[in-house]
Amino acid sequence: MSASKPKESGEVRIGHSLNKKEEEFVARRRNTVLQCLQKFVIRCSQDAVPNIALLGSGGGQRAMVGLLGSLDQLDKAGLLDCILYLSGVSGSTWCMASLYREPDWSTKLETVKDKIIRKISGPGVRFTDALAKLKKYYYGKDIFSLTDVWAVMLVTLYVKEIDECKLSEQWNQHSKDPFPIYTAIDKQCKQREEGDPWFEINPHEAGYSLTGAFVETSSFGSQFTNKMKKQDEMDMLYLQALCSSVLADEEEIWKWIKALLLPEIKTASEKTKQDPHSPPIDQCYQVLLNLVDMNLTVLKGTDPSALDQSIRTTLTDLSGGKKQLIYQLEKLNEDKTAGKKAAKQYMMQYTMDVCNYFSLERKLNSWPFDLLISICRCIAQWIWGRHYNFLHSMTDEAVPAALLEGETRDYEDAGLLLNSSYFSVLREERDIDLIISLDFSDGDPFMTVTQTAEMCKKLKIPFPEVNITSEDVKKPKAFYVFKGKDAPTVIHMPLFNLANCGDKIDVWRKKYGTSQVPYSAEMIAELLQVSGKNFSINRAKLLEQIRAVAEAKYFQAQARQL
Repeated sequence: MSASKPKESGEVRIGHSLNKKEEEFVARRRNTVLQCLQKFVIRCSQDAVPNIALLGSGGGQRAMVGLLGSLDQLDKAGLLDCILYLSGVSGSTWCMASLYREPDWSTKLETVKDKIIRKISGPGVRFTDALAKLKKYYYGKDIFSLTDVWAVMLVTLYVKEIDECKLSEQWNQHSKDPFPIYTAIDKQCKQREEGDPWFEINPHEAGYSLTGAFVETSSFGSQFTNKMKKQDEMDMLYLQALCSSVLADEEEIWKWIKALLLPEIKTASEKTKQDPHSPPIDQCYQVLLNLVDMNLTVLKGTDPSALDQSIRTTLTDLSGGKKQLIYQLEKLNEDKTAGKKAAKQYMMQYTMDVCNYFSLERKLNSWPFDLLISICRCIAQWIWGRHYNFLHSMTDEAVPAALLEGETRDYEDAGLLLNSSYFSVLREERDIDLIISLDFSDGDPFMTVTQTAEMCKKLKIPFPEVNITSEDVKKPKAFYVFKGKDAPTVIHMPLFNLANCGDKIDVWRKKYGTSQVPYSAEMIAELLQVSGKNFSINRAKLLEQIRAVAEAKYFQAQARQL
């Protein structure tokens, strides 16, 4: 398929074939899968090895620990080498990133697992180190967003490290592990009928799974309009943040700025020699403190007029009596029926005006004050995962027009649309025969598989029919199988179920919440055991389904040869 490529890029690929390097890896990995199946006396041949994908859903640290425990028991069952692809969303990507830090982790999983447990049970990243990392992000990119803040603010809180490895470089150390696929969504396409929201990032390419539009992973984020402007490849800490922003809450981020970042940056600024013509630091920070409080006040639905007046008075004083043009909030106070959405819109413009006063009129653009202004701008506009759009200057009928719009695109947690990475492995060219879906979600443990079935029906993608009873939703079993004609077999395994939790499923769900503080060492050990139990007690059922898809593929291959 031909495509009109941006000048001098040479890296944008339009097409539904696999990347050549992925093809080569898959061919080698199938040898490992074949050997594994032969150990279980499963009929299989070199030209008919089943393609098996393991999916980890989102779910914060619960998903991270749950996936680790599941893989550990899959390894103990002797079936880890059956897995061709390992794909994750949100918290599951935290586990994946930790695993792939270790060369050929699947050959020594017990050792790697213990290392990861020690890490996430240990001390967190020091604030000074996190702030230094944030400084690298801030000055190292053309586009700064809340994802950079999220990486050092939240991801490090759970994974307990600053992982600066690069995905494309890291993969050189892996020859014996499943092929990893990290997933996110395109925010602009999330609620649109046209376009393709499903975005994947693997060691070789990043791009739109169903459209078949990719760029080399090492170049994702670079500007492709006219002459290519290269950006550094994102590191693994940022990648984990890109995939896990579903936990982001606007009110909590403003509170974090007020409680932690604002005082620390003020202290850092006071230690820095100030320009005698610059406004006093105390007054500047008082304005920003009031601005943060105003945003919190509006989010709570209370009157911000006193804070508004304080900000206007201080800015007038800083400007020698000259009043500043800042968005008027009278409408907000007058229109009592405006609603939360309208109030936030008013507050966004107000916040932008105050930030522009400092950065454009007063030219306060030195570290770390400029960081705080940029963060306030990003929160006001809710900018996450913004990157240059590598498809912006393309002219190809195979690419939906919706993906060509805008010089930038915003990427965010796939859990905001679908909390599992089905569409990364449902690409026709990956030819998946069996999907093992591990569900670590809050709430309905079948929402991911039922939503996928509905979406696939609309998109005409082969997927088995999924019928779940209300009793199953309340009291899920540990192991479900869905089959359909000319569609992959899907095994669905809810984390908390009757088999491993008995009649205390709700107790376990409440104990292991998505947004709570990092788990204790005791909680981690307990969750590892519970998640692993799903595989230890269902080993025979899993092996039966693997045997079924393997032998079905084998007999189909034999029939074609006759």
